[in-house]
Amino acid sequence: MSRLSSDNGLSMEEYFFESNEESQRGDRVFALVIYDIVENRKRTRFAKFMKGYGMRIQKSCFEVTISHKVFEKLLQNIGKYCDSEDSIRVYRIHGRGQVYQWGRKEEVEDEDVVIL
Repeated sequence: MSRLSSDNGLSMEEYFFESNEESQRGDRVFALVIYDIVENRKRTRFAKFMKGYGMRIQKSCFEVTISHKVFEKLLQNIGKYCDSEDSIRVYRIHGRGQVYQWGRKEEVEDEDVVIL
């Protein structure tokens, strides 16, 4: 990931997400979980649930970088937090991408690297 900043408050990050072929061999999934949950108590419970999987980047949005197995578990459990008035969307992201950001900057920790 590389970062660029400008004077107008804009920052941009470049990411490389696994392609379909690579994701079959790799063990990581990058996804955005975006939600609109009407009831405060349910929304708070869902946010606590999501903190176990990823990093909150906005009030109703989480980024997750997790294994395929954990991603499947996440998808199986999300439905428990959503009813007919609510909306939860999961965007699984592949390939190259750029994220443009204005305002408060959240520090993103890179994954641990072990050199043998």
